[in-house]
Amino acid sequence: MISASWQRSLAANVDPDLHTAPTVFAADELSDLRERHPLHPTLPLLRETLLGFAEEAGHIMIVADAQGHVLWCEGSKHTRGSAEEVGLAEGTLWSEGAAGTNGMGTALAVNSPVTVHSAEHLVRTYHHWTCAASPIRDPDTGTTIGVVDLSGPIETVHPSMVALVSASARLAESEMLARMHAQDEELRARNMRHLIALRGEPGALLSSTGRVVAVEPYGLLPSRVDVSSDRVVLPDGREAVLEPLAHGYLLRIPRQRHVRRSVLSLSFLLPEPKVVLDGREVPISLRHAEILAALTLQGRLTADQLALRLYGERGNPTTVRAELHRLRAQLGPDVLATRPYRLTADVETDFLAVRAALKDADVPLATSRYRGSLLRRSEAPVVLAERDDLATGVRKAVLSRGDANALWTFTQTDSGEHDVEAMEQLVRLLPPDDVRLAIATARLRRLSQDD
Repeated sequence: MISASWQRSLAANVDPDLHTAPTVFAADELSDLRERHPLHPTLPLLRETLLGFAEEAGHIMIVADAQGHVLWCEGSKHTRGSAEEVGLAEGTLWSEGAAGTNGMGTALAVNSPVTVHSAEHLVRTYHHWTCAASPIRDPDTGTTIGVVDLSGPIETVHPSMVALVSASARLAESEMLARMHAQDEELRARNMRHLIALRGEPGALLSSTGRVVAVEPYGLLPSRVDVSSDRVVLPDGREAVLEPLAHGYLLRIPRQRHVRRSVLSLSFLLPEPKVVLDGREVPISLRHAEILAALTLQGRLTADQLALRLYGERGNPTTVRAELHRLRAQLGPDVLATRPYRLTADVETDFLAVRAALKDADVPLATSRYRGSLLRRSEAPVVLAERDDLATGVRKAVLSRGDANALWTFTQTDSGEHDVEAMEQLVRLLPPDDVRLAIATARLRRLSQDD
């Protein structure tokens, strides 16, 4: 960890002979920054937890923001004097890019508690210091909003420093979480009447950051909604409207008028794929057919997931997005939706019909609908897997049933025309007066000669 931090610091052109960390904010600028920072309400708790230890051990407690600007520096008066000589003071910047490897900057860089001891500091000026620091995360958004640190001379270092600092950070997060719950309760108490006034229209109360605080009906929304615009598109494609409230939002989802869904018919067991949209045949390329097959089989997929299923490990999401853009322009946004990509029409497919018939043990129906391999020219992993499953399932079904008609139908497909076992069973089952017997016998003879 220290080695990686040194590499980052040197890449940022930090001078190991630097004498002090840079000062960014003057004393008269700090007051407003502290007042507005979300860690400000937790200062009494952090002082109660850390200051007694810091003063007794000759250390200082430091609280910095997410960029590494020191906002508070308290503790041993003697140590504070020494700290100010190297720029360890309020208003200075202690990110790795500004001051090299150090407790606060490195904890923020790796987003984890760290101890930086003596010569582990990149800058030689800090070699007689030890720092233990832990990031503090916002319980609402999960983002890191600051860091708490204990720093002092190496002579008074204690192995429990990092554990104490980490525990203090977790206590601060717990206090912020309790405040957040109290604010949520206040938001509900003040604004529940707005949700009730919707009179059955779906809606929700949101915090100022988009977290769902109350919702009707239950389970309607994800836990968080993007509030960057007054019109919101939900993951299921519905549009919602945001109305600002005190300390939050009312989200309304206007009732949708019933619109007939498009019908998308996919025939992918033919020699060439065929797509029909609302009774109109749509020209389709093999790659677009593979995309439709993947979305039909596996539902909602991102561009990364589609790239893996279509191309394997060499897949490029950028290429897939371009293909999806062209396919969406061809089919329409009411058929192919985004974020994630999914089909929103009523989809009818020949390959899923075969799968359903096999599940119901309806062998005659399965064989009548199985007209050949799924997208037989495709090499996409998702297609290869489904193609093999279908062919194996149909073959097993016709062989186990011993139905001459089902066997005949199967051996007419590209999956069964070279199947010696299926042909042998067909020859045994066909009656002597069936005209198909001569054809099956001749084909079996050729297959045997080929072997």
